[in-house]
Amino acid sequence: MTTAHDLAARFGPALDTRPETLQEAAQDFGHLVRAEPLGVLRPKTAAEIKDLLQFAGPRGIPVSARGGGHSMYGQGQAGGGIVLDLRALNRVGPVTDGRVTVQAGALWRDVLAATLPQGRTPPVLTDYLGAGVGGVLSAGGLGGASHRHGLVADQVLELEVVTGAGEHRVCSPDRDPELFHVVLAGLGQCAVIVTATLRLVPAPDRVRRYCLYYADLPRYLADQRRLAEEQRFTYLEGQARPAGEHGWQYMIEAVAPHTGSCPPDDTALLDGLAHDPAATEIEDLGYGEFAQRVDTDEEVLRATGEWLYPHPWLNLLLPHDSAEPVVRAVLTEAAFADLRETGLVLLYPLLSERLRAPLFRRPSGQVLHLFALLRTAPPGSPETAAAMVAANRAAYELARAYGAVAYPVNALPLSDADWPGHYGSRWPALADAKRRHDPHLVLARGHGMRF
Repeated sequence: MTTAHDLAARFGPALDTRPETLQEAAQDFGHLVRAEPLGVLRPKTAAEIKDLLQFAGPRGIPVSARGGGHSMYGQGQAGGGIVLDLRALNRVGPVTDGRVTVQAGALWRDVLAATLPQGRTPPVLTDYLGAGVGGVLSAGGLGGASHRHGLVADQVLELEVVTGAGEHRVCSPDRDPELFHVVLAGLGQCAVIVTATLRLVPAPDRVRRYCLYYADLPRYLADQRRLAEEQRFTYLEGQARPAGEHGWQYMIEAVAPHTGSCPPDDTALLDGLAHDPAATEIEDLGYGEFAQRVDTDEEVLRATGEWLYPHPWLNLLLPHDSAEPVVRAVLTEAAFADLRETGLVLLYPLLSERLRAPLFRRPSGQVLHLFALLRTAPPGSPETAAAMVAANRAAYELARAYGAVAYPVNALPLSDADWPGHYGSRWPALADAKRRHDPHLVLARGHGMRF
């Protein structure tokens, strides 16, 4: 019998093999690679995931978990295998004692919708709240509060998972910590996350948002470092934006909480910074409005159709001392000239000591910068999309020569040789964990790791 027949005999109608379902599962947000699975399973319990992995493992059938489907380059696809569509595992709450337990298929906007009425919020949120909980925790998760609180994954108190061997386990920093630490920021290599218990903090009623503009990159980077180290703001990000015919300007986006009756002290918060005071923008927003601001961008992109265009995105983590030459070189490279017309460039600081998940790779040094090149390729032009992916590889090689590492959620194919270099001294431990927790090597093959 064939693998498809075996699966049909075992799972029957629970395994969706309709052509339209397989076509959807063969795509992701990147729209750059396509790998069609044999079927899609939509589990509602951990037992169903366990059953599938106990069946698929010994038969060598690839399995990938998928929530929001926001991978860039096939990381959540399972060519010739099974996609676990986790969207039915979307329960959130209740919110109790500064924590909330959420299922992996819930979206972060669902989490916030449950916690805000209780006056609570996760300490760190990604800018885009339409991603799935499990996917963000598997990648690590960065946001504007990461300079204070670390990764989204660093806020996890406990996990319920099913390992690649089909074992249903509960783990935490104190209970089975080895498994806990290879699942968080582990790119789905060892287990499928079923639920996560998250730490919560009080949510402010309102926030004040400051946009500070710089013509000079070294001054921008110096002030970003200063603000990260001094912890003046609860949220700290930034962007590079086109200026003039060939130049760039830089914008710090910083946020401070307030209650309305006691607003922040603007003079104290901005004291000693080298921005252009005449260009400064300040606005007050409700916290929920600020946290969900990217939803409007998504609505616009869906309306124009651009949401479904190819997205050859690249995210790099740069050491502070080499951020300037890398940023200058990439932004003046002809292959990235389209960023002057469309797309978004993020450039903001992080503190290495706050990023605690062991498998989240970072460059050396105390201060680093996320450098994210968020581009859109025109539809119907695979040659252009391929050229943009090739440009990502060239930028990665340049940055790596300066000590940078990739935040591996990219449209950037990594080879067998790249992954051990990416993980460095952590690679042997990850390889050992992979062989113990996923002995048949069936989980998350879309990342292209070979053990």
